[in-house]
Amino acid sequence: MTRVLIVDDAAFMRQAIRIVLEKNGYEIAGEGVNGFDGYNKFCDLKPDLVTMDITMPDVNGIEGLKLIRKQDPSAAVIMISAMGQEHLVKEAILAGARAFVVKPFKEDYLLDTISKVSNS
Repeated sequence: MTRVLIVDDAAFMRQAIRIVLEKNGYEIAGEGVNGFDGYNKFCDLKPDLVTMDITMPDVNGIEGLKLIRKQDPSAAVIMISAMGQEHLVKEAILAGARAFVVKPFKEDYLLDTISKVSNS
């Protein structure tokens, strides 16, 4: 079973992702509220995959991604971000993100993306 860490500053978004993943057989390893919290939880929980929002207070998702990839260069991180932040997509991919999902996400697209990343 794939263990996923969900990192997003919005509780409702973490809950929405959690519901979709749990009902489709994924285990939620934990949740983080910003990039630094996500990095710490990644180190503690050793999830198989991370979903990471880009825009968060204190430490944003791209900085969190960089911290995680420095700790584990093979870490599977999927960035999740709102429309209109396409300029950040390139930065995230260059920093090592495996994929990108735009909010509001379609359940099937999120599941397909997670499945592809966790099986690659």
